[in-house]
Amino acid sequence: MDMLEQIADYLQDNDLKLATAESCTAGLVASELARIPGSGSCMDCGLAVYSPESKNRYLKVSFDTIEQYGLTSEQVAAEMAIGALNRNNASIALSNTGIAGPAPGDDGTPVGTVCFAWAVRCGEQTFSYTETRRFDGSRNEVRLAGTHYALERLPYYHRRALNES
Repeated sequence: MDMLEQIADYLQDNDLKLATAESCTAGLVASELARIPGSGSCMDCGLAVYSPESKNRYLKVSFDTIEQYGLTSEQVAAEMAIGALNRNNASIALSNTGIAGPAPGDDGTPVGTVCFAWAVRCGEQTFSYTETRRFDGSRNEVRLAGTHYALERLPYYHRRALNES
């Protein structure tokens, strides 16, 4: 069984609904998961939010957070994931924001840098987790590596939230 099937099965077995908020991967997380037949039952929505304005409009990411930490930051990724979780019919959300290339970010952030966040609702509690990773390769190789990484880490963070609740 490949990784995408395992993730879809995990979401279904745990009765989870996923929302994605994607900047760097531009909807590729939702698209990759949608390759698995039946995965629609565990997906609520996939949002591609590039601009600061769209991150604020759809996810309530604070402009102050963006200004203070930059678009490629764990703080922005966390607000994206929490916004996706709270503004949709989801029990788990993941987000990413980063620099896929071809050029570094305006602030000098290296190509291949991706900030991730996962948000999990357990009853009345919400847990969020963040990571920053750097991937090698072309623009689309970075996007695909980031997509798969975000999905692979989803069960880990879900189990962690369950243990912490």
